[in-house]
Amino acid sequence: MAEMTVELVAVERRLWSGQATLVSAQTTEGEIGIMYGHEPVLGQLVEAGTVAITTADGERLVAAVHGGFLSVTGKTVTILAESADFSGDVDVDAAKAVLADTAASDEAIAVAKGQLRAVERA
Repeated sequence: MAEMTVELVAVERRLWSGQATLVSAQTTEGEIGIMYGHEPVLGQLVEAGTVAITTADGERLVAAVHGGFLSVTGKTVTILAESADFSGDVDVDAAKAVLADTAASDEAIAVAKGQLRAVERA
């Protein structure tokens, strides 16, 4: 299967960069799947969404993303998120605590929802 270069970058750090065969992301227009040779597109990522990357060696990486953009060319996919966390790095208990906290901000709740979605999809 043909491979493309993928970068997952959050404001504070680069989370992952490498070769992949498939990327799927939740955008404001719906979920999109991208393979090598996809038509160029720019999409806005949803708040509390997820991105899944199937690496060239078959590993599946799932990340919670909070806002940002997805840029696609025929050979590259760049995901620029406001914040992002891999599903394996999510503290499920802390995310659930945020959801239970009536004083939590809307943004904190959205981030926690995205983290829990990423854990479910992993």
